[in-house]
Amino acid sequence: MGLTNQAISDIQTTANQVRKDIVSMVHAATCGHPGGPLGMADFMTTLFLQHFNLAPETLHEEDRDRLVLGNGHTCAGYYALLAAKGIIPHEELLTFRKFGARLQGHPHRNADMGIDFSTGSLGNSLSVAVGMAMGSRLSGFENRIFSISSDGESQEGQIWEAAMSAAHYQLGNLTSVVDFNNVQIDGHMRDVMNVRDLKLKYEAFGWHAMDVDGHDVLAIHDALECAEATFDKPSAIICHTVIGKGVSFMEDQPGWHGVAPNDEQLAAALAELA
Repeated sequence: MGLTNQAISDIQTTANQVRKDIVSMVHAATCGHPGGPLGMADFMTTLFLQHFNLAPETLHEEDRDRLVLGNGHTCAGYYALLAAKGIIPHEELLTFRKFGARLQGHPHRNADMGIDFSTGSLGNSLSVAVGMAMGSRLSGFENRIFSISSDGESQEGQIWEAAMSAAHYQLGNLTSVVDFNNVQIDGHMRDVMNVRDLKLKYEAFGWHAMDVDGHDVLAIHDALECAEATFDKPSAIICHTVIGKGVSFMEDQPGWHGVAPNDEQLAAALAELA
């Protein structure tokens, strides 16, 4: 089913707030990774508001959907969406990366926060999600398992071992969402180690794979619906995004992979997002 104009508007409004939260959190911490989560905000918000059944009332249900954020350094956006869903207080966001805080620089597994796995070491996400998908099927659950990763993470061999296993076991309850922004810490991905056409790669491994504009809410929604309707094989959604999206001076700039904005840059970013 398509999205109503109101649903699209709600997603866009929430995604914009998520972007404001991201730059504010990283600024308050004086460290962190703003570029990646800014680029991921549209598809993560669409996922959280329309397809991922995590909510205060489902938090501790065994058969709820599960998510593994492989590129864990992008967790500022993840935390902002937990706040948007009412799972953590919004004011807690400014404790990001502070000593003793729950919101550390990479997600730490916490059942009360709906964080299903501790991540940060790139390459592990899809393997963990495959295990969760197999476990859910063995338990008779009808939930969905989402793995979030990146084009840079796709340089890790473990991703492709997991992809082979997921197809072999026909894990139709598994969806891998790949943030394809062509940027990683050392520069543009195609210059560092080109992963080329990930849609063709996943298809060659036996997956149902789709390319989408990672900033087109309706296209993201349709791709997620298509994945949910595919039962005989896992689905991969390759979301083509722009790192730093929404803040002009951060867009497509590898330097904003892991740098906090200063006071002047924060003010400029928030003005653009107003």
